[in-house]
Amino acid sequence: MAAAATLAIAWGVVAGPVGRAVELRHAPAAAESYVVRPGDTLWSIARRLAPSEDPRPLVDAIAAANHVDGGWIVPGQALVVPPTG
Repeated sequence: MAAAATLAIAWGVVAGPVGRAVELRHAPAAAESYVVRPGDTLWSIARRLAPSEDPRPLVDAIAAANHVDGGWIVPGQALVVPPTG
């Protein structure tokens, strides 16, 4: 009985941190924000934030997340930027 209790406690000590680490690794990334600068377009913002990726999916995601119709953005506007990848 004592061995089973010791084993259960030891498993809890190991499984707890490991479980949290696995949970954190698979947690969805949080959205970021971006403040529009003069001359910015959705395309230029996507290229700046993800320079090694095709900007089209990020352009579409930013437009959808911010309900930006036709890409109309203005300097000073805060945009929600969904996670990439």
